[in-house]
Amino acid sequence: MIDVVGLKKHFRVHRRDPGLRAALRSLVHRKYDAVKAVDDITFRIERGERVGFLGPNGAGKTTTMKVLAGLLHPTSGEVKVAGHVPFRREASFLNQITLVMGQKQQLIWDLPPSETYALNRAVFGVAPAQAKQTLDELTELLGLTGLTDKPTRQLSLGERMKCELAAALLHRPTTLFLDEPTIGLDVAMQVTIRDFIRDYNQRHDATVLLTSHYMDDVVALCPRVIVIDGGRLIHDGDLRALVKTMIPDKLVSFTGEVAADEVERLGELVKREGGRTTLRVPEAQLRAVIGHLLDRAGADLAVEDPPLEDVMRKLFKDKRA
Repeated sequence: MIDVVGLKKHFRVHRRDPGLRAALRSLVHRKYDAVKAVDDITFRIERGERVGFLGPNGAGKTTTMKVLAGLLHPTSGEVKVAGHVPFRREASFLNQITLVMGQKQQLIWDLPPSETYALNRAVFGVAPAQAKQTLDELTELLGLTGLTDKPTRQLSLGERMKCELAAALLHRPTTLFLDEPTIGLDVAMQVTIRDFIRDYNQRHDATVLLTSHYMDDVVALCPRVIVIDGGRLIHDGDLRALVKTMIPDKLVSFTGEVAADEVERLGELVKREGGRTTLRVPEAQLRAVIGHLLDRAGADLAVEDPPLEDVMRKLFKDKRA
């Protein structure tokens, strides 16, 4: 569904010193810096996959998304989405994709979302009967009842995000580029959006490429992750394999009285809070530690992978070392 080979996107950025003299000089003699937003990345995504697209701020994630959606022309390389070259922006291509950016909206501020839906239906040439069927389905999945006829400015951030998703999916795209779709939302609304994305993916066999700084989004939705840093690809593969490779330890938390010296023998103390202790334990010692804790501390025990934030931090640090 998505083929990217040797993608590069470089920008010429005007730089000048502060002050009137520098401003006047820049009118006749400008200096430019070359910024390599994306620098020779290659990956392939199959139909129906949900893939996390990760990296620090400025890594090139949004630039890549815009190239894939046809908003930017690549400097070099080959890009195909559903067999189309994105920057040509053919109607048959645009009808198959959507780009949702959590920090930008297409809803009209003083009009209800239903007006945006009517506009999008006309733009994409969706038959009225099909549009109604799709909106009924999206209303059920997203819980939009009572929201679409209110002015957009009267909706909460979470309500607007749900209406934005409905507007973006009215034409039933099969490739979803989602750039920070849960940004600024509370925990409950983040879960609602995640559940919706997973359900839409399964119902329509849709391909999903997701960027998010909320690692819970990635863990919940994306079995595979592509990681870039400084415009270059540094990892492409299974999320669990990445976690196991970077931090092959487990977090073991439990309640119960265990002496401090005994805790040190069992593993590395991560925190003690509210009567609950969390240890970092090497995977090779996990079975013995769990058996010991069940005998000494009782059955209130949990075993988890390290937070994905820690994994990403270590990955970036190792690649830059």
